[in-house]
Amino acid sequence: MPRTPGVPAPFPVDRSVRIDAIPRRWAAALPGGAAIREDARVVDWRGLVAAVDACSAVLSDASVRPGDRVMIVAENSTALIVALFAASTLDACAVVVNPRLAPRELEAMRDHARPRRVLFATGIAAEIDGHARRIGATPIDVPGAGALAMSAPDAETVAEPVPSDPAERLAVIVYTTGTSGRPKGVMLTHANLQFVAGTSARLRDIGPRDRVFGALPVYHVYGLASMLLGSFVGGACLHVVARFDAQRALDALAHDGVTVFQGVPAMYARMLERLPEGVRASAPSLRYLYAGGSTLDPTLKAEVERRFGCPLHNGYGLTECSPTVSQTLLGAPRADTAVGPPIPGVAVRIVAPDGDDAAPGAAGELWVRGPNVMKGYYRDPQATAEAITADGWLKTGDLARLEADGALSIVGRSKDLIIRSGLNVHPSEVETVLNAHPAVAQSVVVGRPVADGNEEVVAFVELAHGRTVGSGELAAHAAAQLAPYKRPSEIRIMEALPASPTGKVLRAQLKALAQSA
Repeated sequence: MPRTPGVPAPFPVDRSVRIDAIPRRWAAALPGGAAIREDARVVDWRGLVAAVDACSAVLSDASVRPGDRVMIVAENSTALIVALFAASTLDACAVVVNPRLAPRELEAMRDHARPRRVLFATGIAAEIDGHARRIGATPIDVPGAGALAMSAPDAETVAEPVPSDPAERLAVIVYTTGTSGRPKGVMLTHANLQFVAGTSARLRDIGPRDRVFGALPVYHVYGLASMLLGSFVGGACLHVVARFDAQRALDALAHDGVTVFQGVPAMYARMLERLPEGVRASAPSLRYLYAGGSTLDPTLKAEVERRFGCPLHNGYGLTECSPTVSQTLLGAPRADTAVGPPIPGVAVRIVAPDGDDAAPGAAGELWVRGPNVMKGYYRDPQATAEAITADGWLKTGDLARLEADGALSIVGRSKDLIIRSGLNVHPSEVETVLNAHPAVAQSVVVGRPVADGNEEVVAFVELAHGRTVGSGELAAHAAAQLAPYKRPSEIRIMEALPASPTGKVLRAQLKALAQSA
């Protein structure tokens, strides 16, 4: 696949090393340089590596061996980062999970992953401390790491074989919930993560001068590969934030020298709500803004750029791609919400329902092939075979089209496509119209099955802070800009749309709510 003009060549990746080599490089080259800032505490590269080695010694004494899994239950913290790199040092696979899961959900992942040990970053959140008490974890002493507790060993754990090819060795398992609601463990190798982290660092021009605001959860692959590892590859200091708070983010931009901010669209919406009408954000050091993780609305993008005085770059990815597939370029920000060209080294196809390539400019399912594609789903060869073709193409399940300049535009999920009167309705098109209303903060559009295989269009709307509007006015607003078959049959105004800890709206919950009506 020819390179898109203006896209840098792939960032060099050493496929023979583990991810813990990243901080070790900087400990040798810039030992006193700042690696992590957590509240008032700053950890330099030398101190970070010393804590990693202390933690790996504790894990080794606790019978963690190459090929074992180590589950980490933590919010963003020095302790989480140390535990992640410590597992890598031992050639164990880190399973970083959301600490806000219910006990039943956490146990389902633990039963599936069968970790040798479970580590908890205690003293940060009540949920983590509760999980640690329930499992019977005991505190461990890891100088420089912060408070950690560890479970008893799992006697049923069996270490996985460690491949002789370093590029095939597992670094992490990240759990994602599929359409069935059953968690699937996405296996990502050290090479997967180093490829994405290196590319991210290069495309953002990350260096030791940078201060990156670190609120994206590291238990999600966007926060892990792009924010954490991508920043560390460039030698930047990560300002670790356990949980996103809009005011804290604005304060950091104003006073803490933050140069790079990555977030999901909902984070930007929350920060805008905190700013008085017409007031620009104070961000004297900011040079790079990036959105990912969910669809970026054009109205939100324009407002963020106006208030922050900086282009809002956009990108697309998914857990199975470590996660980055495409992103807009540093020197070529876009006025639209296309997600940029595929990153260097990654190939894409737009596939029609008959399995052939879609016509130029037409939408179809996006397939991806490259060094970012996962090794597979842990202990699920059938799901792996269904997702990845024999020649290495990952079927993303997302609908996209390739623009004339080589950029991708994401239309939606194939499973979210609404069929109304035999015609296709892409939810993102209706959402864009609703979000353009000044009283709307965000919206989600889903299909509701009715007779004869037909569907109705149902919209859920969250209003902007302090604004009021009726569903009738929103319906009239939509009717003025949409064809009749695309107009919502019902518009429900909600105080807040259900969302994940990253701010990503839980569309499946809204779809179930629409169908129960």
